[in-house]
Amino acid sequence: MPNDTETLDFILFEISSNGFADARTAVWFYLLKIIPLILLILWFVTNKQWWYHAILIPISMYSFQLYSVFTNSSQKVDENEVFYVIAVTMVVVPVVYFIRVKLIDKHVHGIDLDAMDTELQILKEKEELRKEREKLEQRQQTLSKKM
Repeated sequence: MPNDTETLDFILFEISSNGFADARTAVWFYLLKIIPLILLILWFVTNKQWWYHAILIPISMYSFQLYSVFTNSSQKVDENEVFYVIAVTMVVVPVVYFIRVKLIDKHVHGIDLDAMDTELQILKEKEELRKEREKLEQRQQTLSKKM
């Protein structure tokens, strides 16, 4: 790429310096954000691990950085984007932790919450049946006493 140019003309688009020293530096910053962002998105889409939602944190970081590089006159780059990512992190981390707890309980400790729920439901039904049987026995005794 040529040095000390304000704009670079390509076939379909034109890139300006956008507050950087020259267009070459601007392209370098754009590629510095776009390439990891694309790789992280591919990793997120193709990942089959339980923790893949955690990849959303660096994806959001690079997205906010790319947005700030494109929109602002780039005097300050990569400074305040961390504050925006905190909001994303506050959502992603509890989701990932909840998934981890569910998987650890089920596969490591052998705790199956659905099986426990069905077992508790069966116990409740048995208790209700026992109470109904006791009521019926009491009625039968009172009827037998009356006769």
